[in-house]
Amino acid sequence: MSLTPKQEAFCLAYIETGNASEAYRQAYDARKMKAGAIHVAASKLLDNPKVALMVDELKAAHAARHEMTVDRIRDMLLEDRTFARDCGTPAAAVSATMGLAKLYGHLRDKVEHTGKDGKDLPAPAVAIFALPDNGR
Repeated sequence: MSLTPKQEAFCLAYIETGNASEAYRQAYDARKMKAGAIHVAASKLLDNPKVALMVDELKAAHAARHEMTVDRIRDMLLEDRTFARDCGTPAAAVSATMGLAKLYGHLRDKVEHTGKDGKDLPAPAVAIFALPDNGR
């Protein structure tokens, strides 16, 4: 399968972040694009059969590498929920229940990707420190 370097970077960033718009920002020069345009471009990339196939392959490799499946996660959360109830810690049981709901797509965390009026959020400040040269 032949992807462009940017398409491949998009796929890798998408697997890492789980967010198509953020993956697009990392792989392409989107500084002058509005959030809506980025969303549309990222969605089109995910609809590209070659990109979709690469994403599926990367997801499968990631899951195999970590030996993690939805069934295994479900089993761990059910075990945690039972343990929490047996220990009389309802907050922990609720947390495990919420984890199950998220696992099955019933709940999604809301993440703000734009600031006021749909503008990009400010980039975090980066501090640069000078290290002593120790006589070198």
